[in-house]
Amino acid sequence: MTSPKKTPIAVTIAGSDSGGGAGIQADLKTFSALGVYGASVLTALTAQNTRGVQAIHDVPADFVARQIDSVFSDLAVSAVKIGMLSRPEVIDAVAEGLERHADKIPVVLDPVMVATSGDRLIAEEAVARLRERLLPRADLITPNLPEAAVLLGEGVAGDPGAAADQARRLAAGGARAVLVKGGHGTGPESTDILVLADGTSRTYAAARVATRNTHGTGCTLSAAVAAGLARGLGLAEAVAEAKAYLTAAIGAADRLAIGAGHGPVHHFHAQWS
Repeated sequence: MTSPKKTPIAVTIAGSDSGGGAGIQADLKTFSALGVYGASVLTALTAQNTRGVQAIHDVPADFVARQIDSVFSDLAVSAVKIGMLSRPEVIDAVAEGLERHADKIPVVLDPVMVATSGDRLIAEEAVARLRERLLPRADLITPNLPEAAVLLGEGVAGDPGAAADQARRLAAGGARAVLVKGGHGTGPESTDILVLADGTSRTYAAARVATRNTHGTGCTLSAAVAAGLARGLGLAEAVAEAKAYLTAAIGAADRLAIGAGHGPVHHFHAQWS
């Protein structure tokens, strides 16, 4: 009897979205859609729907650490995606957990700060801790245009050239690679810019889709990159696959009828008839 081949496993360390469109729920859907087994470490619970975030309940830092130890002590994790970390002590717990268990495992960090609805998801004092403790540890960070501006303490980039400059400076500041997402930009195309620590860059562009159902796009993209890395893809290839997957998921979003606000993208557009 032959042994089964190794199952690619990714773990998401992030907050929960009770509405199912973003956070842990979006990450697990993305992992599954892309052929990766998903595990999870919850950092916060949100009372949330397509209209906004009504409440946030932070998971105690020691319990976040216990979840990390449980997952990594048993599962052969191939990649890590990090999302919502709203408190400094939780950021510390995650950084220390990665030091214990994930020294050679690729880490994708999505510096989640504001929900699609505009609700803030991170305490002001946590931003500096995120920059100090996790940016240098991540193999890739995936800020959108407003998040890149917050991390640098300056205004939002107004064009792709300014976005590329911000990505280069984030990479020079300690991040191993930076993918600045262009979903908040304008124009007929949404352009994402990947910059490596050596300064080389690559651009990923796709036609902008006219839909209000964009809830969870950032979570989905970073989870898709992590899924590609878990399956053994190189970084540039994983980003290209993730960009194509998200673009198709946004394009199919209006096939779903979820909630009265900003609905989710269609994670299973390729699986559901």
